[in-house]
Amino acid sequence: MKTYFLEQLISSPHTSSTDTVPVELASCVLTIGNFDGVHLGHQAMLAQVREIAHTQNLGAAVMIFEPQPREFFAPAKAPARLTNLAEKQALLAEYGVEALIVAGFDTEFRSLSAQAFADILAKRLNVKALVLGDDFRFGHDRTGDSQFLRSYGLDVTNLHTVTDSDSIDTTDNDAARISSTRVRDLLLAGDLQAANRLLGRDYAITGVVVRGDQIGRTIDFPTANIDLQRIKPALHGIFAVDVVSLDDNGNVIADGLTALATDSHTGIAGLRPHSLFGTANIGKRPSVDKGDDWRLEIHFPQLQADLYGLNLHVRFLHFLHGERRYDGIEALKAGIHQDVADLLEWREKQI
Repeated sequence: MKTYFLEQLISSPHTSSTDTVPVELASCVLTIGNFDGVHLGHQAMLAQVREIAHTQNLGAAVMIFEPQPREFFAPAKAPARLTNLAEKQALLAEYGVEALIVAGFDTEFRSLSAQAFADILAKRLNVKALVLGDDFRFGHDRTGDSQFLRSYGLDVTNLHTVTDSDSIDTTDNDAARISSTRVRDLLLAGDLQAANRLLGRDYAITGVVVRGDQIGRTIDFPTANIDLQRIKPALHGIFAVDVVSLDDNGNVIADGLTALATDSHTGIAGLRPHSLFGTANIGKRPSVDKGDDWRLEIHFPQLQADLYGLNLHVRFLHFLHGERRYDGIEALKAGIHQDVADLLEWREKQI
């Protein structure tokens, strides 16, 4: 999959800028949205794009927004991110997208009229057909819709709302719409199983290990601090996880973590190949008074290794409890010790 930034695709060939090199996109079928989480509803949309693209011998393309619109208008009140840009890229490629267009959502972009946006789609992005949701709106003050694009001359397919009964084996007669909001609500409640059903896979976060404040090692629980690359995460609390190391192409490195171990402290095997088991705290760490500093910190029992700079894929397996505030370092240390013991006991029951 190739990733393009919208500015790169719509710049004039005669531009004097040395920062932007104009690129021409191959004729394509396009769908547009946030695609946060790339859940089963999104996957149905992508399947329709691929089908039309195959039938008409076109490319399969997706346009997303960075930042997501609600993050632009009110960052502090924006929904938690299920997936950051890198995670979306990996998932969209996995589901057959050939071209990803990243539209920078800013004052200039949000001011585009419906006509101007349609002109960009048809004349600059070579869009021949669109697959959109029934409620899709675009342009300044959201004046554009699917009918506007049809009147403009574009072929538009509207995908009906995808519900539990469409994509999940369920006997529930009151099936609900599959949405990123539902996934967020389930993750926040710690209901990983239900969230995973809507995602069609296990929920995971990918990020690079960066230096934190190194509090964990002072209380004998060293942690890997994962760069979240989002304003705030979608789940909070204490979890069992298994973790693999990824190469520059996003492929799992065979035994990538154990190979870095020192003094035979090679960690505890996770529940998937080449992974290590870990205990994760994701949240604001109320016991260390770090305010609004969101963190994902992972402790690997029985592992001694330098993990800085590694790109890790963290799969969330089991929710233990929400974050707790402890009165003092000794109480915090005792609480972490109990959490690790409880999560290791959970792991033993899975194997």
